[in-house]
Amino acid sequence: MRSAQTVREERDIADAVRSALLRHPHVIAVELVGSRARGIPSPLSDWDFAVEVNDVASVTADLPALVAELEPLSQQWDRLGPDDYCCYMLMLAGPVKIDLIFPGVPHRPEAPWEVAPDTLDRIDQHFWDWALWMAAKEQVGKDELVRQELRKMSGHLLKPMGVHRVPGSIQVATVEYLAARERLESSLGVHVSRRVELEVLPVLRTAQRGRTRPEDAS
Repeated sequence: MRSAQTVREERDIADAVRSALLRHPHVIAVELVGSRARGIPSPLSDWDFAVEVNDVASVTADLPALVAELEPLSQQWDRLGPDDYCCYMLMLAGPVKIDLIFPGVPHRPEAPWEVAPDTLDRIDQHFWDWALWMAAKEQVGKDELVRQELRKMSGHLLKPMGVHRVPGSIQVATVEYLAARERLESSLGVHVSRRVELEVLPVLRTAQRGRTRPEDAS
């Protein structure tokens, strides 16, 4: 059972998101959906909000300003979501992953990342968002879904970075990603902020330790 403090903290997050978005004149409604709305989240579950609007172009153009008060560490449109809605992904300190879902707004999946000095930071944000999402699915036993996502991550994000083998786990994906990012930072002459990594990586490591069997640790 969730503690009263946990319930209060969750209510605070939901209220903050609603307050930020409903300031826009073309946002009609913001509704919490998914496992948190049903009261059955895992510890790492993201926060899904269905956002109803009457002027998509106006709201999407203003989103970065609208969510600024939430102080996101990262924010970007989901490149690979379903074709029947768009999703704007935020990562807050905690880490807290928030998905703003715009039902009925068509989405066309994007091509794999192209690595360049001006894309490496966005690739980094995408990796940590994706890894945390997979860790939440792993916590509730959706191992086959995680394997599918690792294959997808391989083609869309890791292979463009020079990692050609499909990782067998989130842990392996993280190790391979960090090594590839370091190589690319050196070759491209850029430095990627560690702001998102510092929030997400400790959580991933804790989740992995929780899955390690005693015989695996010996």
